Amino acid sequence: MRAGGRLSVRYGMMWAYQKIRHDADSVSKGLRGFYQTFTDIGRMTPRTAIVVGSGPNGLAAAITLAQGGCTVTVLEAEPTIGGGIRSAELTLPGFMHDVCSAIHPMAAVSPFFRSLPLAEHGLEWLDSPAPFVHPLDDGTAVVFHRSIDRTAARLDADADSWRALFNPLIADHDRLIESLLAPLIPPRHPLLMAQFGRHALRSVDHVANTCLRGARARALFAGIAAHAVLPFDAAGSASFALVLGLVGHVAGWPFPRGGSQRIADALASTLGAAGGVVRTNRRVESAAELSGADVVLFDLSPRPLLSIAAERLPPRYRRRIGAYRYGPAAFKIDWALRGPIPWRAAECAQAATVHLGGTYEEIAASEAAVARGEHAERPFVLLTQPSLFDDTRAPAGQHTAWAYCHLPNGSPIDMTAPIEAQIERFAPGFRDLVIGRHVTTPADLERHNSNYVGGDIVGGANNLMQMLGRPLLSLHPYRIPVRGWYLASASTPPGGGVHGMSGFHAARAALRALR
Repeated sequence: MRAGGRLSVRYGMMWAYQKIRHDADSVSKGLRGFYQTFTDIGRMTPRTAIVVGSGPNGLAAAITLAQGGCTVTVLEAEPTIGGGIRSAELTLPGFMHDVCSAIHPMAAVSPFFRSLPLAEHGLEWLDSPAPFVHPLDDGTAVVFHRSIDRTAARLDADADSWRALFNPLIADHDRLIESLLAPLIPPRHPLLMAQFGRHALRSVDHVANTCLRGARARALFAGIAAHAVLPFDAAGSASFALVLGLVGHVAGWPFPRGGSQRIADALASTLGAAGGVVRTNRRVESAAELSGADVVLFDLSPRPLLSIAAERLPPRYRRRIGAYRYGPAAFKIDWALRGPIPWRAAECAQAATVHLGGTYEEIAASEAAVARGEHAERPFVLLTQPSLFDDTRAPAGQHTAWAYCHLPNGSPIDMTAPIEAQIERFAPGFRDLVIGRHVTTPADLERHNSNYVGGDIVGGANNLMQMLGRPLLSLHPYRIPVRGWYLASASTPPGGGVHGMSGFHAARAALRALR
């Protein structure tokens, strides 16, 4: 090729290159301009969100919305934030008590909580040497350890059976817990959930009678199962014992230094860092107070939601959530003590949680009586003693304790004597240590938190239908059929417990709709 031809080709290539570069720059500038215009529009019309209620689910929802770009305001009816995770000096000055929940197994495994830098906002988790202990009338106690082998070793002939119940769940616990803390329909990991359902959909009676023979293992299983607030012959009741046992083996049953209020405070601080605000003493009484927000999330159970917004809800939805069932109540006592509880079984000093109910049969009878609308003479009592492991809870040398039993929803019966009798049964001399006492009845619980209808602290009955569909069976359980409205409480999946996942999932549903 001649020199002139080579130069023509070279200049032609250079011209083409410059042309492509110019066009690319033009396209890039156009895209940047489009993006800037889109961003400016977004800035001119920010998405505003209101969250009603500052319980763990309300705060989790607010943080998720703020992280998603919304301007968030949380409205709390009470003077302090937290819902079921408040703490206060209920008995005497210097004695810090948890107003409702005290021990938080599900918080330890919550994917949402674990995604947040809560330690940077003042939250410190503590663990007792054993997650919980179950004393018996012979003066011994069955200890539940983080180690499944160490637990099983003290269960005599049931050692292998205990391992057979929990080892398959522990093997893939991260994915299983992820599925359990999400809506169950459709299941996130179907095969894994099917394996879990093999025992979980059964009753406590069925699992205990087919898998466990000895009194010690059966009593230990009964104490965990009674957290379900269900009779032991109810379908699906075994799921609670399996989940709480699984969590105990993989993560323990922790509690916050300084009281449960520290969880709420850390969540609120995290929300503030994301730009959200919380307004206390701001009781919402009408849906008209929520106008103007793009999104409204309610950390409420169905009955208080209806009291605020019944006129805005479609009749069919109103009827369906109006039929939502609430479960049994709790009767709670807090004590200020001049010393540690004098347990007959020394092992009880190893755990922040103690299950008081004796044998499997006795605990089953207690929960069956409550389900029939009766009051157990010897109720199952769930007791916590965090001050053994947290010196911020009481003055030096003194202690706090907290206990509750189950009773029919809305019951006015005083259960102080039966509860204290159960403690004396396993810790003679307990009453002599009491220097302060604070009683919380079912009516008090509802006055403290309108979600606790009739004293139900878990957001609704845990029957099988409401386990599968809360507040109703739906592929979109968080959606309220009013534009921009969502339910974000323990009355939605995955239900009760301090984990924030109901609020997280509701907020994610709202963000998807906004986008």
